[in-house]
Amino acid sequence: MTQTCADSLIVLDFETTGLSPDMGDRAIEIGAVRLQKGEVVERFQGLMNPGKRVSRFIENYTGITNQMLSSAAPCEEVMHQFANFIGDSNLVAHNASFDKRFLDAELGRISQSYQGQFACSLLVSRRVYQQAPNHKLGSLVSYKNIQSEGQFHRALYDSEMTAKLWMAMVDDIASQMDTKEVPFSFIQKLAKTPKNKVEAVLSKVKG
Repeated sequence: MTQTCADSLIVLDFETTGLSPDMGDRAIEIGAVRLQKGEVVERFQGLMNPGKRVSRFIENYTGITNQMLSSAAPCEEVMHQFANFIGDSNLVAHNASFDKRFLDAELGRISQSYQGQFACSLLVSRRVYQQAPNHKLGSLVSYKNIQSEGQFHRALYDSEMTAKLWMAMVDDIASQMDTKEVPFSFIQKLAKTPKNKVEAVLSKVKG
């Protein structure tokens, strides 16, 4: 059965100690929302203690302090809960390659996996909103006049803003395709389409 973008999706975001789990970096916060038929129906948020101190840069960047993490549950405990939360739903993240690396690494530590497919809202936005000044999450939220009241670089807020951006993009794609339902697999394909061929791909589907 073809999964559409109206089916259950998990939009997620990690805050981390650094850029690469391969270099020993760990997750310090996971935030996610469940979208069903374009509506947020459930939220997940958890700080997690990575077992080491985070840098002053990360503290300033995220607002997550070592004191906050000292009383947080271990990564393993939070990730067990998150594995249950995502189930077999498809997954969306802004700059998904980053979040996927940490999801894979943290779930790998507890011998857990997931069945869903990933889509990257950053790559999709580069195809759909080619005239945007840049494709950072905060810039795209402003570009699309999406209501926002919160702090970027906290996981739950970033996942909520990504979800709103995702819904805006799906609506815009559906409008161009003159359809009510957009297959998730089509969004994945669009993310890999050369920018100069996006219009032709959308026109072909519409036709």
